[in-house]
Amino acid sequence: MNAFTAFSPLIRRSTQASWTCNACLRRQVPQLRSGFATKGNPGTKQTPNASKSKRRRRLVVVGGGLTLAGAAVTVNDDAKHAYVAVQRSSRVLSTLFVNVKDYRDTLKKHDDEGYSETLKACHLRCAKRTLRTLEKNGSIFIKLGQHLSSLNYLLPSEWCDTFIPLQDKCPVSSYESIKEMVMADEGTDLSSYFSSFDPLPIGAASLAQVHRAVVRSTGEKVAVKVQHPALDEWAKLDLALTRFTFETLRYWFPEYDLTWLSEEMEKSLPQELDFRQEGQNATRAREYFSHVRDAPVIIPKVLWAKRRILVMQYVSGARPDDLEYLDSHGIDRDDVSAALARIFNEMIFGTGAPLHCDPHGGNIAIKHNPDPRARANFDVVLYDHGLYRDIPLPLRRSYAKLWLAVLDKDEPRMRQYAKEVAGISDEHFPLFASAITGRDFSVLVDREGVSSTRSAAEKAVITDALGDGMLEDIIKLLGKVPRVMLLILKTNDLTRSLDENLHTKQGPVRTFLILARAFEGGD
Repeated sequence: MNAFTAFSPLIRRSTQASWTCNACLRRQVPQLRSGFATKGNPGTKQTPNASKSKRRRRLVVVGGGLTLAGAAVTVNDDAKHAYVAVQRSSRVLSTLFVNVKDYRDTLKKHDDEGYSETLKACHLRCAKRTLRTLEKNGSIFIKLGQHLSSLNYLLPSEWCDTFIPLQDKCPVSSYESIKEMVMADEGTDLSSYFSSFDPLPIGAASLAQVHRAVVRSTGEKVAVKVQHPALDEWAKLDLALTRFTFETLRYWFPEYDLTWLSEEMEKSLPQELDFRQEGQNATRAREYFSHVRDAPVIIPKVLWAKRRILVMQYVSGARPDDLEYLDSHGIDRDDVSAALARIFNEMIFGTGAPLHCDPHGGNIAIKHNPDPRARANFDVVLYDHGLYRDIPLPLRRSYAKLWLAVLDKDEPRMRQYAKEVAGISDEHFPLFASAITGRDFSVLVDREGVSSTRSAAEKAVITDALGDGMLEDIIKLLGKVPRVMLLILKTNDLTRSLDENLHTKQGPVRTFLILARAFEGGD
């Protein structure tokens, strides 16, 4: 989702302990800290009106924070809960204020010599502040950071490189808190279900973590996905903070209206937090791909699912960007790229296919398959089926035809179907075409078209364009695009990022061509 590129003015440095579950929190002694304060610049003269305006803007941020913290206190009268609610809120609000001020001060130097380096330094400062707060607050903030790290073809490298650790360094809830959660939800102990349960998770994500276990009744080895217990306590507050952040950004920077993004999060997150829904999504996707014979994909079978517990078949593998694993097992990177494109484009173009909307590197594994009769010497393992969408058939058809036009370098038809899928005007079409392809528009209409390799010079052109007003145009454009289209674009972003991390010789364009033409033939 390209408009995530404007999420930069968020969050501030904090020295508090990392986010953890509430049970672990009870074992910690909180240390109070003072709130943030700002000092005026004594060398700058301010008019009374300007001074009043700044005071009003500060009151908006501080007043909003107090309102959110007060609302959190009404949810739970526990003193520690109230303290941590204020702590979480102050991290976001103080970092939001500091980053906004940093960017505003930097943008005023637009005409100065060396402005480009000054702006890069500002990007890095703000990214580091943001990272620290994302890590400390955890929860849904980690999810945002994970996606930001994958937008390496649009976001400044200072942001992407800074956020890479979020892909693997997610919060871990204690074994004791997991046992307490299962007892509270199911009224029984973990030992009732499992003869063994590894206390240490084999993987952790922003919303959940996964443990190895053995089913007591069957002896089957399984993966047990358990939600971080603290999410129930903080999800509503975190969504409110996210909404407030975007509303504040709109107040300070009216040209960057991202409030629609928080609205989408408020719709998606409750679905992701209900593992029963995820179980249904996984079962449906598994059934669908059982009929797609040329896609080497494994979707672990779901044995049973509760709201915060999901038990599934244990299937392990390596990250798709683990090039050493691929090379040591004789797995061709181009074949992996083609398989990823085949799978996710089937989800986009295939009739009745469900769309997995969160295919980042942590949700995909490559598993070596030594069977000589197999379609390939590897399988793609798909995890985390919490965020799915169905694409309406008319949109699916028009989007397929749009890609046909892109591949044929047929600009009039590109414009026609861009208007059908997203209501894109001729004025905004070049920007939209670049957004869905990750390519400079001039490349799309030249002789080689999108099938050409993206050069370093082209990447530089796209990155530099962000500093020349393109970012503002992207945000305005995507604010008007249908929400399901935004999720398709997000899937495009993430799969393109996966492909680039594989360092392949060929991209997934050939699969786009095969699928789009096959789909058109069936229209």
